[in-house]
Amino acid sequence: MKRVLIVLIMVLGVSFVSAQVFEGQGDIKFQIGANFQENGTGIVFTYDYGMGENFSIGLFSSYILGVEESIGANFGHRTDLKARFNANLGNVFQLGDNVDIYPGLNLSLKNFGGHLGSRYFFTDGFALFVEAAVPFAKYKSKDLTPAEKLHNQFVFSFGATFNL
Repeated sequence: MKRVLIVLIMVLGVSFVSAQVFEGQGDIKFQIGANFQENGTGIVFTYDYGMGENFSIGLFSSYILGVEESIGANFGHRTDLKARFNANLGNVFQLGDNVDIYPGLNLSLKNFGGHLGSRYFFTDGFALFVEAAVPFAKYKSKDLTPAEKLHNQFVFSFGATFNL
């Protein structure tokens, strides 16, 4: 399902007009999307601010909506907030004016991790994104409860990006 969605996004995007993906210092991106992981699905919000030609900093917030009751996840288990750093490499790899890839690091309330994402801009203000994230170090490394594992696992997200 995930691979099919990524391929569909890329195939549909070929027919659209190109747009500038990452403009460097002062560039602002807002993303909203859905995330998928074991034991739940949710909603994600990101805000990225360009600090230089190829890097940005930002915030990432997520809330897990579909969690089984048997896991016993309260509001604190369902939500997470991350500070993030992105290396915007679309122009480095000469992917064109409408494609960006951005590996990065994030420091959250639950862990320290990394992410890899891609954006495809259809216009100057609208894009679709896909992103995968994984924790490198968890704040509590042993005997995590199922509720504590919600934000300490591989997560796949996709959604819409807007230039602000």
